[in-house]
Amino acid sequence: MCIPNDSIVGSLIVWFARHGRPLPWREPGTSAWAILVCEVMSQQTPVVRVLPAWDEWMKRWPTPRDLAAASPAEVLLAWGRLGYPRRALRLQECATVVAQEYGNTLPRNREELLALPGIGPYTADAIIAFAYRKRSTVLDTNIRRVLARLHGEELPPPHMKKDEIARAEKIIPRDDEYAAQWNAAIMELGALVCSPRTPACESCPLRAQCRWFAAGKPRNAAPRRTQKFTGTHREARGKIMAILRSEHRAPEETPPLSRIIETQPHGMSESNAASGKNPTAHSNKAPINHKQVKTHTTTTTAHGIPYNELLTATALPESRFAPALRSLLQDGLAQRNGELYALPH
Repeated sequence: MCIPNDSIVGSLIVWFARHGRPLPWREPGTSAWAILVCEVMSQQTPVVRVLPAWDEWMKRWPTPRDLAAASPAEVLLAWGRLGYPRRALRLQECATVVAQEYGNTLPRNREELLALPGIGPYTADAIIAFAYRKRSTVLDTNIRRVLARLHGEELPPPHMKKDEIARAEKIIPRDDEYAAQWNAAIMELGALVCSPRTPACESCPLRAQCRWFAAGKPRNAAPRRTQKFTGTHREARGKIMAILRSEHRAPEETPPLSRIIETQPHGMSESNAASGKNPTAHSNKAPINHKQVKTHTTTTTAHGIPYNELLTATALPESRFAPALRSLLQDGLAQRNGELYALPH
């Protein structure tokens, strides 16, 4: 079988064969489950952080049934600091359905994939392309950016539109295997060469066909807003999750909570200590009403952290801490056991 004659497709497939990274999930024979785990972990998370987590995950839970049998706390601990930990629980929900209803094997049908917990259009198309080597229109951030530049735009629109999908579909090879190679190659090009801010156009195999490069790389009229992390609700949630993960591990694995907070006055977060205020009295707002918080689990356990100690350990003002803790409880990422807070069991 010859490489497609189309100059764009052919050039990119040849480039990918020479320059593509030897990522473990690209090895022949990698299961659809392993590729799903990779895709979920890679959402808004750099590959360099995904690699060790994916390797550990696949050794521990090589099939959906293995993950389905784990406790939520185990899953969240293994997820570590990949971010957006709700993804981990959704992946476990997906594993449970696959183990129970699909014989421990991910379905090949797009509609069935889309019906699984946590799987959207991109993930379904990626599984079809990379696991089952079938033709599908894979469109992630990197691919959308490359295609936009080939057509003369610096960046794709914030929200995907039907004409963008149709334009992408036209360029994909009709042959299943070459379609899979194309999807992997254009994704890699976006990750390694056609980057958002400083693209390496001089080493791009598609430079001759790129309308954006030919036009002098004009900037978008409206600059994109960059997402801030410091001071956000997501940062507050992350701080709480880090403490809950630390407390859940065995004592020999991590320092006890007392060691984390021993440098601060007892009962005060860093910001409260600076102002000399007691966290239980500093706010004019009513403290979190634990009885009104919806929890997903009511199992009683000896493990956990009291509210005030958890507040102090995060070094957050209570005005940020309380809503973040409440949202973690509502999302099933934390649970309240009596007066203690812990990872779900």
